[in-house]
Amino acid sequence: MIIVDTDVLIEIFDKGSSKGDEALERILESGESIAITSINLHEILYGLYKYAKPVEEVVQLPVLDYTKKDAALAARIELDAEGKGVTIRRTDAMIAAITINSGASLYTLDLKHFEPLGGFGLRLFS
Repeated sequence: MIIVDTDVLIEIFDKGSSKGDEALERILESGESIAITSINLHEILYGLYKYAKPVEEVVQLPVLDYTKKDAALAARIELDAEGKGVTIRRTDAMIAAITINSGASLYTLDLKHFEPLGGFGLRLFS
């Protein structure tokens, strides 16, 4: 399974984005199932509502919820990064935890946000 990060979703839903076309093609070619997290859903809906864009395509995507197990792992990820002097956004730690705990790969264009989390078993879709 591939979890699609918010930045990739933004590119895909931007009809004029060649990056989005490329991303969608890569996902389709992989043959893997896709999902988003409840965190990504919040982020993308916030932007769509703010800029009065249609939301129908987004709400049809499968969504993985944020669980207690994810919360525990996200807290450890965030504390570990902090201990190493690496700043990580809380939402990125949460998305990483959901991805790791579901055994999925994360498709993101923000590699610098997620590459430091490989030590926790985060796999990036490439």
